Amino acid sequence: MPPAAVRTIGDFLENTESSVNDYDLILTGDLGFVGSKLLRSLLQSEYKIELGDRHNDCGLMIFDLKKQDVNSGGSGCGCSASVLCSHILKEMEQGKLHKVLFVATGALMSTTTSKQGSSIPGIAHAVLLEV
Repeated sequence: MPPAAVRTIGDFLENTESSVNDYDLILTGDLGFVGSKLLRSLLQSEYKIELGDRHNDCGLMIFDLKKQDVNSGGSGCGCSASVLCSHILKEMEQGKLHKVLFVATGALMSTTTSKQGSSIPGIAHAVLLEV
């Protein structure tokens, strides 16, 4: 999933001629700790983009890696929906966030292709939320 998020974020920023600093938050979900680290590395090497403190991940926001044995995170669609609808939209309503690039990530799971030994494609969709 990180390569899909990298391509989506990198292409979005290039196509809109914007930079990371134009956004209060670039939110992915759920790449978890390992995927978020890979996202940063790949964005730097492929697009020369540094996320700095503008990035967070829904899975990292929900789970406490020190207190919970969640490994690399949870369900992308579950984490994304939970964080966006309960926390991010509320912060936008309160004026704490004004411009959020929300990049939902996921895997296109198929029992047929998995049994045939095919890879599992990752997917990422970007939605710009602005108040």
